[in-house]
Amino acid sequence: MITYILLIAGFVLLIKGADFLVKGASSIARIFNISDLIIGLTIVAFGTSMPEMVVNIFASAKGSSDIAIGNVVGSNIFNILVILGVSSVIFPLVVTARTVWIEIPLTLLAALMLGLLANDYIFTKSSFHGLSRIDGLLLLVIFAAFMYYIFLVARKKEKSPDTSSETQRFTLTKSILIVFIGFVGLFIGAKLVVDNAVALAVKLGVSQSLIALTIVATGTSLPELATSAFAAYKKNSDIAVGNIVGSNIFNIFLILGTSASINPIELSSKNNIDIGVAVLASLILFIVMFSGKKHILDRWEGAIFLVMYIAYTIFLIIQG
Repeated sequence: MITYILLIAGFVLLIKGADFLVKGASSIARIFNISDLIIGLTIVAFGTSMPEMVVNIFASAKGSSDIAIGNVVGSNIFNILVILGVSSVIFPLVVTARTVWIEIPLTLLAALMLGLLANDYIFTKSSFHGLSRIDGLLLLVIFAAFMYYIFLVARKKEKSPDTSSETQRFTLTKSILIVFIGFVGLFIGAKLVVDNAVALAVKLGVSQSLIALTIVATGTSLPELATSAFAAYKKNSDIAVGNIVGSNIFNIFLILGTSASINPIELSSKNNIDIGVAVLASLILFIVMFSGKKHILDRWEGAIFLVMYIAYTIFLIIQG
């Protein structure tokens, strides 16, 4: 019983920590007059990805490869199929042309690169199947290039309609304090989640991979769900979409890059199926940008995303 309580407490701290982090970071962004799309792709995406980041750091340090890879891949699948699905059902999401042609393909590239690097042992004849430290460093270099691209976009001062005036704006000092409190909550919550997710897997007699792909991935993605669903309700597509696309890019290039750099992540053949689903989800997201109303994720498309995730979850449970 105590395992369940501590796991729930960990998720609560993760969610509240991410909430504080996003509020503080968004306030800082408002102070420096940064556009909604840039906020969604960077500050909000980074803040809502912090649960995955901290969980993976702890998982990598403990050598829990199944949790490290399952958390990220599961989160990316959940982000596209559930969060964008729910958000578009709430309000059809209008996606900018640049996001359609640059950021969404980048999420697909990230998933494809993960699959390639995870299976490069086929070509190198190595006995290690997974992400090595060199793979991790390569992912971090690509992430640095992505951040440079975002910096160039931000310099152009591309402004989207500011429909997020409800964002609280604090003083710079208070904003920094709120960010710090958010980080503390994230770190404590992540440790509780990792330790008790492993204990739960042992207790239930199931694989850590299944726990990571379902419970942990869903729990660490709750900040993205809350942020994007609320943004969709406020009809702010830039934040709703930018948060998810940015988060998926962060998850693979930054989080898995950092995790593999700390400790090589060993993969199993089952992981390839999940990586394949992540690739498929990203590809479908790109394709639906041209079905129905161009560059709009409609309600019916969002509903299909949700059905696909239910089918994937059933497959995971059957697979065990």
